[in-house]
Amino acid sequence: MNKKRIAIIGSTGSIGTQALAVIKAHNELFTAEILAAYNNVELLIKQALDFQPNAVVIVNEEKYHLLADALAGQPIKVYAGRQALTQVVAWDSVDLLLSAMVGFAGLEPTLTALEAGKPVALANKETLVAAGEIVIRTALEKRAPLIPVDSEHSAIFQCLLGEQSAIEKIWLTASGGPFWKTPATDMQHVSKQDALKHPNWSMGPKITVDSATMMNKGLEMIEAHWLFDLSAAQIEVVVHPQSIVHSMVQFVDGSVKAQCGLPDMKLPIQYALSFPERLPMNAAKLNFTDAMQWEFMPADREKFPCLQLAYDALARGGNIPCAMNAANEIAVQAFLEDKINFLQIAEIIADSMNAVDYKIKPNLQDLLVTDNNARQIAQQNIARKK
Repeated sequence: MNKKRIAIIGSTGSIGTQALAVIKAHNELFTAEILAAYNNVELLIKQALDFQPNAVVIVNEEKYHLLADALAGQPIKVYAGRQALTQVVAWDSVDLLLSAMVGFAGLEPTLTALEAGKPVALANKETLVAAGEIVIRTALEKRAPLIPVDSEHSAIFQCLLGEQSAIEKIWLTASGGPFWKTPATDMQHVSKQDALKHPNWSMGPKITVDSATMMNKGLEMIEAHWLFDLSAAQIEVVVHPQSIVHSMVQFVDGSVKAQCGLPDMKLPIQYALSFPERLPMNAAKLNFTDAMQWEFMPADREKFPCLQLAYDALARGGNIPCAMNAANEIAVQAFLEDKINFLQIAEIIADSMNAVDYKIKPNLQDLLVTDNNARQIAQQNIARKK
């Protein structure tokens, strides 16, 4: 069998680096065809030297010369900018795109790959949150497989394989982040350092803060709506602090199927790359002879208003989820830069959702405008709060 040639956008992030570990562990099956990063040129250079891809892309054009100079003499094509990123994913030499670039920046290259009929392993939840209808329609029209990488959506995907019966609901599990036991009255005092201490997962700062606010679960709820054609009423978020049950599917007869495993993102990444096959993985595995307890609790949407905002955005539909996502990206960055406090993240998002012009049937250009406008509104509100 020919090696599967993988393009990874977001190769220097948490998902991208773990994907490269999977490729290295199964180098007889996979090869890194394209590596792309937004800003981390130092790590991208190291990855390029280690994996010898056909091409690399740095989105920040100011860092092109650093990349080109470091790879001079290597048989690696070097590009920079958003346009280059969007073009390379459609190359004939790409067998699968792993879309792992954080945020709205992943939308256009993901759409381009789907339009070219490429299978996409999707680890960028913002793509479906901002433009779910367009993305799903493109995938269906081009018959391009869309394979979820998030552990929760991978779990649902695996539970549905071979099933033909109707889904009654899904149970979308959440770790609860670092604050699920924190009293609501103390939430105003949490610090950036507190928010970045996730109890179970090692992730980048943006997604770690999203987990702390539970916006991450809100984004995943909207993503599940599009991936599995479910209403919001069919998607129940439940806090499961141990992060062993990655999600569950409940069928009309009351049966529930769950996918379980230790919290290790390499498992869903590897499954997405190898699908429909399963490959051996040298990692710790569940041992049911070990004493353990699994807890499940309802998610508190009052204590975590970002989760409620996601349900509100899906209910309104149109371009509102796009506005919510854009404002969240700006608010989280402002929190990481100590410009706002933790509770103000939700306030910034709500203000932007209410202020953008509503479009019930947005096209891609409408969404690009919405994204830009929501970011501007969020930045203005952050400046006022400072």
